[in-house]
Amino acid sequence: MNYQKILEEIHAEVQPLLAKSHVADYIPELAHISPKKFGMAVLTSEGETFQIGDATEKFSIQSISKVFALTLAMRLEGDAIWKRVGREPSGTAFNSLVQLEYEQGIPRNPFINAGALVITDMILSHLDNAHETLLAFIQKLANNKNIVFDLNVARSEKETGYLNIALANFIKSFGNLKNAPENVLNAYFHHCSIAMTCTELAHAGIFLANKGKLPWNNEKIVAPNQAKYIKSLMLTCGTYDSVGDFAYRVGLPGKSGVRGGILAVMPGKFSVCVWSPGLNETGNSLAGTKALELFTTLTGISIF
Repeated sequence: MNYQKILEEIHAEVQPLLAKSHVADYIPELAHISPKKFGMAVLTSEGETFQIGDATEKFSIQSISKVFALTLAMRLEGDAIWKRVGREPSGTAFNSLVQLEYEQGIPRNPFINAGALVITDMILSHLDNAHETLLAFIQKLANNKNIVFDLNVARSEKETGYLNIALANFIKSFGNLKNAPENVLNAYFHHCSIAMTCTELAHAGIFLANKGKLPWNNEKIVAPNQAKYIKSLMLTCGTYDSVGDFAYRVGLPGKSGVRGGILAVMPGKFSVCVWSPGLNETGNSLAGTKALELFTTLTGISIF
């Protein structure tokens, strides 16, 4: 498979989309980026890396961090996490308060903001410094100690994160946060601010394509069935209320973030990350989603 040639073809084809989207601006620090940026990287299970465009430029991974937080929580609590968070698509916006009232503080899944706050709370109950612990975990997964927080983004999220603050306090009122909401929020805002490149994210996600193990040293990160659970949730909940369209068009488990990144994996084959800051109406990268659709079409590889 000539992945490099395929990436070059995708890069050329998505260019018209870059001017047809808008960047997230509800967090002020996220507004300062050109929507014309585009990067894409593939890491195969054999260890080969292919990249194109702005694949080596760092961006805050935002909700992609939820994949790694869920993985860490699974390592700490196993199936007990499902007593406090569900496994169903939300069908509503990623920051919605509505379902929490109907479902008495149990978030629909770990990839909406409410679910990620509960997952962060679990990590905090085991580890005093939840944000530094997750950063170190991601550094391990990516085999890269140079991954750091973007503190400007973390600060901006904290200063404007009123809805997330409301979510945390609402969940606390139902007894589904064990720690102080401000401590959970501090860790969560830092998780979202972690800055990585497409290439680094592809490395960090490869364990999911390798039955839960790091391919370079065979270290077990999670059990094969846990890797399966994470991928299934990425497929059904990873792109919020457009998961059906994403599965239809792309056909890979994926997780998006409002900075324009999308991480996707093909079991036994590769991990792929695309970054294009311009978003569609559901908060997913417009050009990034198209790029992944083209990637699975041109390679003929998807889980379907």
